Amino acid sequence: MQEIPEIITSIKQAAELTGLSEDTIRYYERVGLLPYAERKANGHRHYTRHQIQGILFILRLKATGMTIEEMKRYLKLSEQGMTALPQRYSLLEAHHDHIGREIAKLQETQRIIEYKLKNFRVLTEDPDLSDPEKHLTQGAPLSGFSTD
Repeated sequence: MQEIPEIITSIKQAAELTGLSEDTIRYYERVGLLPYAERKANGHRHYTRHQIQGILFILRLKATGMTIEEMKRYLKLSEQGMTALPQRYSLLEAHHDHIGREIAKLQETQRIIEYKLKNFRVLTEDPDLSDPEKHLTQGAPLSGFSTD
């Protein structure tokens, strides 16, 4: 991971450090995911290391499918410090469970696709469809899914 300086001197530098566009950073400020950046005398934004780390954490939550509203709720709880630790824990635990269910769905989808690919390979090697039973791979087809 790239070293984050103590003070980030521009929104452009913040964008480079986080991989976000400048417009996305401005949007996140507008919707309350990020506190508005401090301004220099010339009106340009500057960010602290802590703010950049916050953006990176938000990106991780976003990558897992957490909604903006859920992220805002988590951040609001974070501002309350240790008193809101149980609520933050519950929110992250629920999201963790949600991610686990999504991963299981993706793994099932991957198994279905692997099954289809295996059948397509067999058909490619022996395209004679006069006896469809001989093209079924070991075991019955996955329930609810045709082999074609």
